[in-house]
Amino acid sequence: MKKKLCYYTFCIIGYLVIIIPGCKKDENNNNNNHNYPIVPKVPILSTEFIGSITLTSVKCGSTIMSNGDAQITASGACWGTSPSPTVTGSKTTDGTDSASFTSCVTGLSPNTLYYIRTYATNSAGTGYGIQRIFKTANSTVTDYDGNTYYTVIIGTQEWMMENLKATKYRNGDAIPLVPDEDTQWENLTTGAYCNKDNDTSISNTYGNLYNWYSVNDTRNIAPNGWHVPSDSEWVVLENYLGGSEIAGGKLKEAGTFHWSYPNTGGDNTSGFMGLPGGSRPYSGDMSNIGVSAYWWSSADSNATLAFARHLDIYGAYIERSYAYKGKVGFSVRCVKD
Repeated sequence: MKKKLCYYTFCIIGYLVIIIPGCKKDENNNNNNHNYPIVPKVPILSTEFIGSITLTSVKCGSTIMSNGDAQITASGACWGTSPSPTVTGSKTTDGTDSASFTSCVTGLSPNTLYYIRTYATNSAGTGYGIQRIFKTANSTVTDYDGNTYYTVIIGTQEWMMENLKATKYRNGDAIPLVPDEDTQWENLTTGAYCNKDNDTSISNTYGNLYNWYSVNDTRNIAPNGWHVPSDSEWVVLENYLGGSEIAGGKLKEAGTFHWSYPNTGGDNTSGFMGLPGGSRPYSGDMSNIGVSAYWWSSADSNATLAFARHLDIYGAYIERSYAYKGKVGFSVRCVKD
């Protein structure tokens, strides 16, 4: 019995002696097999925003998310009037030192639809950001305050490309500013405006929010030669862009620089540059900046309600709605007479 036990012990020990060196050898081989040189890939980058559109220029922002394991040798933006522009055509060169950069494109033609992509080049080739579409301005218009707005032609209409910032009517009379914490807003029956947190820097981007009484005032909130669109004029715009189910996407600024994610359908192919200025609800606290856009029409539904338009981050539609004339604050876009 003892002999048999010793035999099995010897076999086990022998097995272990054999297998352990074998495992170590495989490990060394695996390490040797992974000593490959790094093969560069083309860079990966985004096209984050299109802004500051003028008659002949635009700014385009980008972030290089991966250099492809190789030194970036060139970056910038390329553009053209046909889809999928490349670096063989018009382009900027914006350096190689920064992961984020802004390209300033100049020399464009007014009232023209362009396609633009950012790019980055390394030894493996050139990578491109997502394509964006924009339309250069057609002209400008100035309000009584001295604010100048770029305009764009969409079908048979000419629209402002920015939300109204006016603090005075066309005759020079002041439009009352009602701060966002002031509860008198919901009881007003005369014109008023506001901006979120009483911060005028916000209105520089998104414009002011107005009650409907300021829109309907006979002193006129719009610049000379312009007016707040009627409900039927909004319908003309929607129909030209393919109907209310898809027109909203063509009106929204593309990307998520001003609009929150996901900004579904937003491509700005109309050139309208719709921004999400939010709204002022009954409570007086501004909300929904980055999420929704609301614009008044000049048409009322009844004694207390007026028609408006609404865009949001979740769809490509534009919604026809109505709201209380004095209790809410919406943005204003103007259309040429």
